[in-house]
Amino acid sequence: MTEQLQLDNGLIRISDDVVSKIAGLAALETPGIAAMSGGLSEGWAKRLSGKNVQKGVTVEVGQLEAAIDLRIIVLYETPIHEVCRMLQQNVREAVESMTGLRVVEVNVKVEGVAFKDDEIDDLPQRAK
Repeated sequence: MTEQLQLDNGLIRISDDVVSKIAGLAALETPGIAAMSGGLSEGWAKRLSGKNVQKGVTVEVGQLEAAIDLRIIVLYETPIHEVCRMLQQNVREAVESMTGLRVVEVNVKVEGVAFKDDEIDDLPQRAK
């Protein structure tokens, strides 16, 4: 869905997909994040459509605000609560600075822990 903002100069439209990509990239740049977690429905969507869907990111974009849900896999031996706080801050700052939308919430669900380098290499969208 694309929401639009009416300004004096005209309309600005920012799609959910744009916000999702910004949030996903900001998440993967956060230290301690091994990967984004897909889930079953995204796996099926990717198989059926053949497209690379934005893994582990769900957004709701309104005219002035955005809400973001992230599903992540963290690296073993990282303090999960600290990584999640940093993740929330990084995603909020990236989306707000690039879109002008106010991020009202960044919800994080930790769905896994990557224990070894081998496991991490097998994960999609690994932050390097």
